[in-house]
Amino acid sequence: MSLDLRVFTEPQQGASYDDQLAVARAAEELGYSAYFRSDHYLAMGDADGLPGPTDAWTTLAGLARETSTIRLGTLVSSATFRHPGVLAIQVAQVDQMSGGRVEFGLGTGWFAAEHAAYGIPFPEKRFGLLEEQLEVVTGLWRTPAGETFDYSGRHYTLTRSPALPKPAQARIPVIVGGGGPKRTPALAARFADEYNQSFPEIAAIGPRVKVIEQALVAAGRSADSVVQSVALVVAVGRTESEFTRRAAAIGREPGEVRRNGLVGTVDEVAERLRELEKAGISRVYLQVLDLADLEHLELIAREVRTQLS
Repeated sequence: MSLDLRVFTEPQQGASYDDQLAVARAAEELGYSAYFRSDHYLAMGDADGLPGPTDAWTTLAGLARETSTIRLGTLVSSATFRHPGVLAIQVAQVDQMSGGRVEFGLGTGWFAAEHAAYGIPFPEKRFGLLEEQLEVVTGLWRTPAGETFDYSGRHYTLTRSPALPKPAQARIPVIVGGGGPKRTPALAARFADEYNQSFPEIAAIGPRVKVIEQALVAAGRSADSVVQSVALVVAVGRTESEFTRRAAAIGREPGEVRRNGLVGTVDEVAERLRELEKAGISRVYLQVLDLADLEHLELIAREVRTQLS
């Protein structure tokens, strides 16, 4: 079985809804399994972010009605952005709107500047928020229709919630990521259908897979019960000059990005993907930063992915 390749975008860097729709439709037509996006409200680095941020779940709701087969999700939503009760409603509704194609990534949030820019509280300690949000959101979804959900935690209290609406899927896949040595693996073992490593050093990927497998076994789950995935920046060319042009277009120096990205010529990137598979990875999120370059997506689909079969 070949690796599952997904498209992952960073719209806060400067992308309209129409830009994202074009990428999602192209990804669907080219046979990528999913279109994912970040959940951020402020551009990073030197980007001006024009025309301005788009809300992740508002965007995915629109894409749900304008695509047919591709799966949709966040990598990852921030626990600081929404109350878990509201988030459970939003995600379940988008799942209904898509006919059951949503996947749900949730993390602690990390970008203090975007919170300051939009008046969003950014507590110093956020892991407890994440843990309780996962408990609440998944608890609401799995409560049988006609029953109510109660929850009393340090951060959130829900009383006699009707736990509606229900997702279209019997279980929305939950994605957990992070680099903590103990708490994050334990959290993944409790809640995750997928564990994601975002932009790690290549050499660290295999050892981290083993850490998650050990946490799963310790929690009474099988070591292969969670999809192991990784997100890496992508810049591919048929030739070295074409790759260099694509690297320059996203503001990356070829030598720097080559060390820990999916970058270089077609053959180079295919070989790195095979290395990831040997390290225990079965799903790869291709961080596509130039959303106008749809030919890039086609090149990867036609000439890289075909080498993985």
